[in-house]
Amino acid sequence: MSLKRKIALTISIAFSLLFAMVMAVIYLSFNDFRRDEFKERFRQRLEFTSHFISKSKNFEEEAPIFFNENSDNILLNETILIFNGDKELIYSTIKDRNVTWDSSLLKELDEKKIIYTEKTVPEIYAALRNINGENYYILTSALDSNGKSKLEYLKYLLITAYVMSTLLIGFFSYYFMGRFLRPLEDLNTEISEVTAHKLTTQIPVQESNDEINVLAKSFNTMIARLDDVFQSQKDFTASASHEIRTPITRMAFQLENLIKLEQHTPETLTSLKQIQKDVYQLSDLTNSLLLLTKFDKENIQTLYEEVRIDEVIFESYEAVEKSYPNLKMDFLISEETAENGLLTIKGIQSLLDIVFINLFKNAAVYSDNMEVDVLITENHTDLIVDVVSRGNTIPEEEQPKLFEAFMRGNNSQNISGSGLGLRIVKRILEYHGAEIIYSSPDEKVNKFSVVFNK
Repeated sequence: MSLKRKIALTISIAFSLLFAMVMAVIYLSFNDFRRDEFKERFRQRLEFTSHFISKSKNFEEEAPIFFNENSDNILLNETILIFNGDKELIYSTIKDRNVTWDSSLLKELDEKKIIYTEKTVPEIYAALRNINGENYYILTSALDSNGKSKLEYLKYLLITAYVMSTLLIGFFSYYFMGRFLRPLEDLNTEISEVTAHKLTTQIPVQESNDEINVLAKSFNTMIARLDDVFQSQKDFTASASHEIRTPITRMAFQLENLIKLEQHTPETLTSLKQIQKDVYQLSDLTNSLLLLTKFDKENIQTLYEEVRIDEVIFESYEAVEKSYPNLKMDFLISEETAENGLLTIKGIQSLLDIVFINLFKNAAVYSDNMEVDVLITENHTDLIVDVVSRGNTIPEEEQPKLFEAFMRGNNSQNISGSGLGLRIVKRILEYHGAEIIYSSPDEKVNKFSVVFNK
């Protein structure tokens, strides 16, 4: 998840929780207000009834007329029960059915004097009053339908407001975070264009001193330092490789002349030929390093040209054959390859020569019979070159590290080498957008598959 989305999501969740808490407080507060207001109306109604009883001369006769005349003040589904001191019902607003009541409530009034409960439906407000020297138990019950309908409506409004505010906060958070972080995205775009071979690129810096511009300044300083280090390393590699080539070439020439002399013993001649192989290997390694310093992965495609892969293979084989004259190559083109297959790829032939020279040398050094099979398969999407030799295979535990620098397996313990050949091969193929895969399809069979994307 991007930083912009994380910040927007965090703000949205934080404000949503805050709004939920505020709205819950509003809802609960309104519910308390509704209950207190309804309770107060209950109390006023009971006081009104108590006042009527105290002023009435004949309560039972005047009560129906009094309550009928004051029907506008009656609560919804209101029921009034009035009991005398002996807890006998002396008046009830219920006329069309039998009147029942909770006698335990009357006993409870003896102790508490006033009782209010909203747990029952309808709600009950009861009181024990002494009026004109007589005790009266007044029970009032009613429904707060108006208050509860307002409470339901408020709940609907709060839920709607919560959903709408959450959506709006999420939208505006994402929008404004996008605007606030736009300079950071621009900085990321500029940084992504900086590569190991474009370290001279400087990130544009604004005049403001905000954190993003401070970061851009620090990045420019770091890039300048890295460029100095990289150029020094590149110059050293190129200079060292170039300087080393001269004495190596001279050594190879002198060894060739020395080997041509006939007065050497067999042991000396064998040693000289081995030294010559080592010198050739060192020369190839130096040439590889020197070639790699001339190219970079970002700009190498501008140097591409049409290269026939079969010509590269034969030239590479001829180069290796000079050092390993006993090496035999069996060259085949797969039947799957279309008749109009051109066997061409885009690349740099001098680098591709290094790839197959290394693969053929490995076949010569590690094979049991000094034979290498080359099979080319071309289809609409790929061109695959399989280089197959027979000999000791590479254990599965060593295969993941096969193309690492200075990696040498158990099958090379008694064979001289630098451990850089396959690493250089892989790097050159990466420059060409290709890959190399090792496999062992049968016992004592080593297969390297070079896959070029067309």
